[in-house]
Amino acid sequence: MEKTTAPLTTPFAGSLARLDVLEHRLCVAFNQTSRREAVRLFFRIVSRLGDGVFWYLLMIVFMMQGQTGRLAAAQMGATALVGVIIYKLLKGRLVRERPFISHRDICCGCPPLDRYSFPSGHTLQAVLFTTVALAWFPTLAVLLLPFTVLVALSRMVLGLHYPTDVICGAAIGFGLAHAALALWPPLV
Repeated sequence: MEKTTAPLTTPFAGSLARLDVLEHRLCVAFNQTSRREAVRLFFRIVSRLGDGVFWYLLMIVFMMQGQTGRLAAAQMGATALVGVIIYKLLKGRLVRERPFISHRDICCGCPPLDRYSFPSGHTLQAVLFTTVALAWFPTLAVLLLPFTVLVALSRMVLGLHYPTDVICGAAIGFGLAHAALALWPPLV
């Protein structure tokens, strides 16, 4: 006789199911904006800049700003390296499929850099770089904050991440940046 087991239930099972439904709806709503070619192209460009190009250029500009800029760039680079390690460990263990893979009603707006969705590495790095950069050069907020928000939005608009991927990526990036700033405060 074959033994059957009842599905595991937890006090949070209903809440998790509601979160999944809400998250899917949000993904569809964000992704539908990419049906317009101009929107999709704009967010593709933002996403590609968020791959690292924008941040590397910013670090190069900082290095040309004297000792303070070189220290800021070094802190950004070292902290980003820790962020990449954490991101890769989480992605490799949590293996959450991307929204466009799991849901037929979500279109892939641009090819992903890797397979899995959680957490959003783009958002993690954007928040990390922005937080560290603004601690050293607060006047850059007018440029960096909108760009960081656009990077986070691009990941959902392009069907590459769920909102919780983006929120958790942002939280990890923010936490790492603040830990780095506590260990190595800016000279400003």
